[in-house]
Amino acid sequence: MNSFADKLTEREKVNKKVSLWTKRQNRTDQVMKWIFVSSAIMVSAIIFSIISFVGIQGVKTFSDVSPWTFFFSTEWTPTKGEFGIFAFLYSTLLLTLLSIVLSVPLALSGAVFMAKIAPNWVREIMRPATDLFVGIPSVVYGLIGLTVIVPALAKMTGTIGYGILPAAIILAIMILPTILSISEDAIRALPGRLEEASLALGATRWQTIWRVLVPAARPGIITGIILGMGRAIGETMAVFMVIGNSPQMPGSLLESTTVLTTAIVKDMGNTNYGTAWNNSLYLMALVLLLISLTMILAIRIVSKRSEVK
Repeated sequence: MNSFADKLTEREKVNKKVSLWTKRQNRTDQVMKWIFVSSAIMVSAIIFSIISFVGIQGVKTFSDVSPWTFFFSTEWTPTKGEFGIFAFLYSTLLLTLLSIVLSVPLALSGAVFMAKIAPNWVREIMRPATDLFVGIPSVVYGLIGLTVIVPALAKMTGTIGYGILPAAIILAIMILPTILSISEDAIRALPGRLEEASLALGATRWQTIWRVLVPAARPGIITGIILGMGRAIGETMAVFMVIGNSPQMPGSLLESTTVLTTAIVKDMGNTNYGTAWNNSLYLMALVLLLISLTMILAIRIVSKRSEVK
């Protein structure tokens, strides 16, 4: 009887310990749940507050200038009350497109090389070296462009050397690691049966890569390109140092001009808060935010379509 009672006592002790452990775990789970929920709410509130503040301040511009004039006029002379950003918007889109055109072929070729051609020891060297480019400050890229690329272009073309072309070259180098890394991961994530089936049907190695693997990895590659475009549109310092910063429509790729980001940086220190000039800079910032949000939505759509497929 004593032995049986002792066993019951030990079992009750074990049950109590298990019960206490379960209660502690439940309490911990609840605390962590509220921490995560609170963090998500705080981050959402911060983002919404930034967009709301910039938007409310920027929309005040339309009390001094019409939306049509603001978006489609090329005259930017704030001291005379002329606030037209079409030249900035055009230069921003042209610069982004040109930097993508210069960067994508190199990035995609490098991704294919590291994913399917390079031996492991080469990839172990090249991947960290590629990622290192991301950590280089943009002002360093701008300094290299100012001291090397701009003088070289000026000597070759007989122009001042500033403009969209040197800025596009700098941006292409800056966004190349982003596109390369994401594209490589997308190619390496493909199931091996795709490559095996293509080779079994008689396709060569290059035909397999360019006609099977690259098209299959298209959603990931497009995601990398869109992220690269987002960085290109938002880059300021490197572009500021090589684009020339003249508020005019560029007649060529080697003519001084200004994009949205550099226009904001150049003029923000010269304005008073609440003036039409200051409000127009906030509105330009809102335009950049909307472009970035559009790209994020595009990434979401591409990701969902790839999941469906």
